[in-house]
Amino acid sequence: MTFSILIPTWNNLPYLKLCIESIRKNSTFSHQILVHINETDADTEQFLDLEQIAYTTSTQNIGICKALNLIAAKATADYIMYMNDDMYCLPQWDHFLAEEINACNTNLFMFSSTMIEPRNTGNRAVIVADFGTSTDTFQEDKLLMQFAAFDHADWSGSSWPPNIVHKSMWQKLNGYNEAFSPGMSSDDDFSMRMWQQGCRLFKGVAASRVYHFQCKSTGRIIRNNGRQQFLQLYGITQNMFNTYFLKKGKPFAGILQGPRPWQLFFRLKKIYLSFKKY
Repeated sequence: MTFSILIPTWNNLPYLKLCIESIRKNSTFSHQILVHINETDADTEQFLDLEQIAYTTSTQNIGICKALNLIAAKATADYIMYMNDDMYCLPQWDHFLAEEINACNTNLFMFSSTMIEPRNTGNRAVIVADFGTSTDTFQEDKLLMQFAAFDHADWSGSSWPPNIVHKSMWQKLNGYNEAFSPGMSSDDDFSMRMWQQGCRLFKGVAASRVYHFQCKSTGRIIRNNGRQQFLQLYGITQNMFNTYFLKKGKPFAGILQGPRPWQLFFRLKKIYLSFKKY
């Protein structure tokens, strides 16, 4: 099974090299890798040319949403995955995602790999274990020996990258919503639009694992007010969507049903927010 893996990058060549190396070394299948280079730089272009990896470029940082949509136009596989450039794919990461895809018998799904991160941010879907916070301090051999031993359950609420959807759904939604550029809250917006299309299978796969350096680029950009945009578009907050609809980070319990009509607290809170909006 082949994925088209979309990787936006921004002056992050050491991480990008490690990410691509891990895909090629630790994947079960041969995947199409596609890169968008924000703020075109010759070193990254030269590397991708040598590796025979297709890419797009922009002279400025156009953010995640526009970058993903540009490179997605080159995707040839039936499955589109969004991955950050500061991720290291661990052995059989794709095998376990392929198992889930083959088992679900629908194109209405959204699956995520499970991240291992060096710092605890309170994310219940993440395994916290420090194997380095940079390419210089990365303990690759130690990680490869230990990553599979961490106990973690499948979790609900897939939206964080690496995430994967069927290409037909990506095309139906026209990819990521560029109104959320450069990208704050764009993951939740994509999940909401998947929900609106009838998707109820949002699953984080515990056995599919990637190491995430948490090398954030967000500190270098002017952020959009994604939370406010989400509220204005959908009439509920991201937190309400993640809590009541996706049950994000909780142990996976099967197909999601959404909030029950008699959940008074949810309904009152929604009414209050609707009044506040207008």
